[in-house]
Amino acid sequence: MNTHTLSVLVENKPGVLARISGLFARRGYNIESLAVGPTEREELSRITLQVSVDDQQVLEQITKQLNKLIEVLKIVELEDSAVRRELVLIKLRADPTTRNQIIEIVQLFRGKTVDVHNDSLTIEATGSPDKLDALLEMLKPYGVRELVQSGLVALGRGSKSLTDRPKHDKVRLAPQSN
Repeated sequence: MNTHTLSVLVENKPGVLARISGLFARRGYNIESLAVGPTEREELSRITLQVSVDDQQVLEQITKQLNKLIEVLKIVELEDSAVRRELVLIKLRADPTTRNQIIEIVQLFRGKTVDVHNDSLTIEATGSPDKLDALLEMLKPYGVRELVQSGLVALGRGSKSLTDRPKHDKVRLAPQSN
């Protein structure tokens, strides 16, 4: 299966995320990763979806179904060159003999130690999914007690912006004030 990242610009209104996730559930599509947050414009939110599909036709069907929702303003499939980041918090078993080894590994990945106890250590790291997978692999031998990972957030490279202009005349975006 091929993984695709969709950046979906939506109106910032209650229930939009429920409608989008419901659309996926009703049609049996699986969302691999989901992140939602505000944009530079108060009236808009950006949803970053990562989906795995067998062929391009299924991806086109997903896009068509999303476009039918009134609150969806624009959908862009991000290229592989897009800037992609995730956040991970990891609680590890860490006694005084292993603590320094763990801290060294975390520093190699530009992570931070955010909590220390007698028998555990909590670290925070951000980066590409591949980088975080490599960090987790290095930390496994120490005993991961708990892990939480955010959804993928991504932006296309270059000067183009998803909010430059609306998909069509569904909704007019208010001009940005400087």
